[in-house]
Amino acid sequence: MIQIPDYYQFEVNLHIFAAFRLKTVTVVFIMTLSNQISNYLSKFTVGIAGCGGLGSNCAVALARVGVGRLIIADFDIVTEQNLNRQYYFHDQIGRLKVHALRENIQRINSSVVVKAFDMKLCVSDILELYAGCDVIVEAFDKAEMKQMIIETVLTKMPGKELVVGVGMAGWGKSDIISCRTSGNLHICGDEVSEVSDDLPVLAPRVCMVANMQANQVLDILLRDFKPLQL
Repeated sequence: MIQIPDYYQFEVNLHIFAAFRLKTVTVVFIMTLSNQISNYLSKFTVGIAGCGGLGSNCAVALARVGVGRLIIADFDIVTEQNLNRQYYFHDQIGRLKVHALRENIQRINSSVVVKAFDMKLCVSDILELYAGCDVIVEAFDKAEMKQMIIETVLTKMPGKELVVGVGMAGWGKSDIISCRTSGNLHICGDEVSEVSDDLPVLAPRVCMVANMQANQVLDILLRDFKPLQL
């Protein structure tokens, strides 16, 4: 049996201790920063117009990071066809999307306040429902509805940040999906891939854009965030 001198044993133990301490401090810092971000986000309100593929997935992402209040609106019900890309479950088929989504969010993060409105939004609804929101997320299916909310927010709600999703149909081509900002308008997607018989809406690209929208919302809300130093 080989004998190891005491000072070598001490040196090995010191290295092990140092590595363990470094790893421990790093993990604690990450957890603490995550909690700081969640606590900071809890004071904000985000409005989501539409609860389909974009809206439902974006809302869930924002709930997971701790955004304090979500105002969601949609008039549709959950169908079996929705389940290939929207954040609903088979036993929720036939229910109003806003009620089913509120339930799902509460199961993920019960501290999030979700105000759900069963309605097809018009200009006056947008002005009333989302007046107190820090950011608005556009999540409509139809081009005319997208145009309506863009015009409404940019012309009648000065200073309000709007995050929209344009171009997410099909599959692949992940490299052309991006986020472009023009003033208070933030456009997520590839801006070219429209839904057609040859380009259906599928979960991977829809969720990429929905989560990009959520990420852009965080980028807006965390502009003035300053983490506490340990």
